[in-house]
Amino acid sequence: MANILLFFHVIFSGLLLSVSSRGPVYRPPPVEQLTNRFPHIPITQGMSTLFGSSNIHVKGNGSYADIVLDKISGSGLISKNRYYHGFFSAAIKLPTGFTSGVVFAFYMSNADLFPHNHDEIDFELLGHEKRRQWVLQTNMYGNGSVKTGREEKVYLWFDPTQQFHQYTILWNNHHIVFLVDNIPVREVIHNQAVSSVYPSKPMSLYATIWDASEWATHGGKYAVNYKYAPFVASMGELEIEGCSMQKTSSPSMATAGCSKNATGSSSLDPVEGKEYATLSKQQVVGLNWVRRKHMFYSYCKDTSRYKMMPAECGAQ
Repeated sequence: MANILLFFHVIFSGLLLSVSSRGPVYRPPPVEQLTNRFPHIPITQGMSTLFGSSNIHVKGNGSYADIVLDKISGSGLISKNRYYHGFFSAAIKLPTGFTSGVVFAFYMSNADLFPHNHDEIDFELLGHEKRRQWVLQTNMYGNGSVKTGREEKVYLWFDPTQQFHQYTILWNNHHIVFLVDNIPVREVIHNQAVSSVYPSKPMSLYATIWDASEWATHGGKYAVNYKYAPFVASMGELEIEGCSMQKTSSPSMATAGCSKNATGSSSLDPVEGKEYATLSKQQVVGLNWVRRKHMFYSYCKDTSRYKMMPAECGAQ
């Protein structure tokens, strides 16, 4: 009997290894590795300090950086150039432990130049209560359409605090694709229904960590507990390939012309080609897998929030 009990204990313990705090860990389907198509650049080459300089620690000759939230300050990085379309990616490892109220954001915005009609493409990683997994939220604004939140939320299929994972934004005139480890988690197709709110002006790339106690975890139910600080996020393997523009304080100049992309090639827009215009069959399978197994909120299904759904909800 003792041997039988030991056998079942070993089997059960093994099963627990494949179970996360919210349920089974699923193996994603195979997809093209888009991040292998573009070179990594040092953090120090592509980005500079936005705020919280004392909480930014550069490592590996500039290839990696820790950005930290503590009781004194959060911290953040901003790209040295603005970009009109492109491929933007970083490998990120999130803080461990009790992280409710903490937000790590990897996003694009031009709110500094266009405060009343800005564009934005967001990855927001939301800390969770009771040591549960982080939640991935995506969002998109165009031309100041901030009154209509276009959030979608998914549970990740891995522990984002143990290893680096790739978070990628692909933005061109055809669509915006959010990818995690090269798996599409969301696609916003540039069609007539979404055209008026589709990001249309050059944006900077940002990486920030900050206190979002007011809304991040269950609408602000759980605030940041600084007993668990500092909250350290690490990032590296930065890829910035796009139609780049020099920084300017003039909105009119910000929409004029393009310089060569980060590698100095002759192509002004490295993701405007046919292979980036639509998702491949593998990518569609990956997108459907995420949305079927891991997505738990979409603004397009929130009838309590929107009595009349945004136009794009019926068109995608």
